[in-house]
Amino acid sequence: KDDIKIDQAAVQAYIGGEIVPNAGAHSGRDWGKFDIQKEVIDRCPTGCMAMDGKTLKIDNRECTRCMHCINVMPRALRIGDERGVSILAGAKAPILDGAPMGTLIVPFIEVEEPYDEIKEEVIEPIWDWWMEEGKNRERLGELMKRQGLQKLIEVLGVDPDPRMVQEPRSNPYIFWKEDEVPGGFQRDINEFRKHHLR
Repeated sequence: KDDIKIDQAAVQAYIGGEIVPNAGAHSGRDWGKFDIQKEVIDRCPTGCMAMDGKTLKIDNRECTRCMHCINVMPRALRIGDERGVSILAGAKAPILDGAPMGTLIVPFIEVEEPYDEIKEEVIEPIWDWWMEEGKNRERLGELMKRQGLQKLIEVLGVDPDPRMVQEPRSNPYIFWKEDEVPGGFQRDINEFRKHHLR
């Protein structure tokens, strides 16, 4: 979760051809000289990487942790010290729709063996909700789809996060409870119309 560790000497070794990129996974053909700009920096989805002379710079605030750069240069780049897991749920493989990826339900949780954080904060609340609300032969993904992501977020007690949205406009609605709205749901319509004219 924290800043990516960079070994600048190893970055130069990759550029100079002393270390094989991708840990040698694509060594079956001659792909030519390793080009860090083309193969790493230009492929960063947020554009958070740049070469400053011979120094590789990463804007960690913009990094989405896609891991592409680490996969290409595993000896030069390493994940930070704040480690944990992201948890997805609800994936399935229906015949007609094709296999959708699970929904990100926990963007990040710090864990250590014996993984009690996952058991107590994620699995047990989901089991309780599924046992109470699930229909016969209904899977977790189907229960999530039927009752909505917002209900699952309430069950887990986590804050909503933009990374939980599978794709733009697929689940954009947040329904407020009365105690979350200043003044509740009662309002003066004339006061409202002063700011929201028809």
